[in-house]
Amino acid sequence: MRFEDKVCVVTGGAQGIGRCIAEEFAKQGGCVAVIDFDEEAGREALMRLKVIGTGKNHLFYYGDVAEESALENFAKAVGDVCGRVDVLVNNACLSRKGILSGCDWDDFNYVLRVGVSAPYRLTQLFLPYFGVDASVVNLCSTRAFMSQADTESYSAAKGGIAALTHALAVSLAGRVRVNAVSPGWIETSAYHKDAYRPIYTRADLIQHPSGRVGEPMDIARAVTFLCDPENRFINGQNLVVDGGMTKRMIYTGDEGWTLDGLSDQE
Repeated sequence: MRFEDKVCVVTGGAQGIGRCIAEEFAKQGGCVAVIDFDEEAGREALMRLKVIGTGKNHLFYYGDVAEESALENFAKAVGDVCGRVDVLVNNACLSRKGILSGCDWDDFNYVLRVGVSAPYRLTQLFLPYFGVDASVVNLCSTRAFMSQADTESYSAAKGGIAALTHALAVSLAGRVRVNAVSPGWIETSAYHKDAYRPIYTRADLIQHPSGRVGEPMDIARAVTFLCDPENRFINGQNLVVDGGMTKRMIYTGDEGWTLDGLSDQE
């Protein structure tokens, strides 16, 4: 197991992609510490981690990563319980939409605190604890480079974490490797409390050159790959995992694609 007895920290690890990543580290022998502001989901996640990774001193900390005090207390708890950190996955983020729906000053900056400031501060707090061959992976997004309307808060946070990744990689050279993973369309329903079975159209599938929508394990595999010390020559990179969707150029008429609701005169 690649992460036997390694200490793996995952923010926002109670549900969604973060939960899948946390569980994968546990399956591979890691001792996992999670912070999340959903206490119920976090307690359930901790129970699953204990079943998956028996004999490990897994940790759940209830807190909001947008608050510096929560980050400081979480870092202290990890240090006290685990003694060191081998992997930090800055996964936590959210959206409060954007300029078309009234995302205000406080909303916008809250998202930036969760998605950019928290990863910076937590990396800083763990500097005394990082072990040999330690690795940080930041969860970015293809939305750092492309957008739907009314997504400014989330897109700005993901653009920020992309830049923070290469900046930290240079600053921490020789101490900690720092990389990012940018998911595309990932269906996370199976890793939420209220799981449901999604239904996809053929168009949903074929717009991906890989022929399907992504799954959380696609991202977990990428994260564990980057954290593996055997891949230590990979540093400061942003690995896009989107089934090739951002590489497909489509014009009206290509492969039957049209934009409904617009006439040639508009």
